[in-house]
Amino acid sequence: MYTTFHLASAEDLTTDILDAIKVAYKSKAITIIVEENTSAVELTADMKAVLDTRLEEDESTYLSAEESVNELVKKYGL
Repeated sequence: MYTTFHLASAEDLTTDILDAIKVAYKSKAITIIVEENTSAVELTADMKAVLDTRLEEDESTYLSAEESVNELVKKYGL
């Protein structure tokens, strides 16, 4: 079994998480790996501007996520 916990901060680590691991794995051998999340993305001013523009669009013209992906596949062959 494989379980991943994503925490916003090391301060969020509680004994409840450790208790949940103990319950899930009981007496089985486990390995705990802790790594710093370095993939956090900070939005640039340009990215924020695009998102703000999108928020102002008429909702009746929105595409669903599936429709968006289909359009990208059609246009770029992804």
